[in-house]
Amino acid sequence: MNIVNFRQMKDGTCEEYHFLERLESEFNEGLADRILNALRGLRGTLSGYQVDRLTHSLQSAARAEADGADEDMIVGALLHDLGDELAPYNHSQYSASIIRPYVRSEVTWVLHHHGLFQNFYYIHHFGGNPNERDRYKDHPAYQLCVDFCERWDQASFDPDYPTPPLEYFEPMVRRVFSRKPFDPEVLGTEYSLELLPRG
Repeated sequence: MNIVNFRQMKDGTCEEYHFLERLESEFNEGLADRILNALRGLRGTLSGYQVDRLTHSLQSAARAEADGADEDMIVGALLHDLGDELAPYNHSQYSASIIRPYVRSEVTWVLHHHGLFQNFYYIHHFGGNPNERDRYKDHPAYQLCVDFCERWDQASFDPDYPTPPLEYFEPMVRRVFSRKPFDPEVLGTEYSLELLPRG
């Protein structure tokens, strides 16, 4: 079989769905390569800043590593702005959704919320509330997200910071994205997105 016969999913046979699952599994083996290529695509973006978006991402990951963060969080820092081009108004949720099946849930929570937490540094210039993040004050990952933004994200626009190339982080990206997706032993449940406060 090279292609399925059905034109509506409800008409597919067991054999056809097993065939498609095999093709999808083979395609998914290239996920790390696609992630790395997407990161390379950030080169030359972020007009007006002193560094491009790839350099910002690399610096964020380098700072996370220098602070002793584990591999999940380093890769999270590397990918945190991956969605800026395609999801400029919800890039945090975009990056979180990409990494969610492969890392512990507190990393996903931090990535999911870092855009809101990052507002702390500039939103008052537009009449916004810099303390809007405080609605999550009682969440167990609140301080982790504050620290993520303070130490790694908002500080990583420095053209003089010793920034390693993407190839330095490539083995980490490959290890993280080669994991079994949604492995409960990796994800845990303590910081799941379902624990979001209402309101």
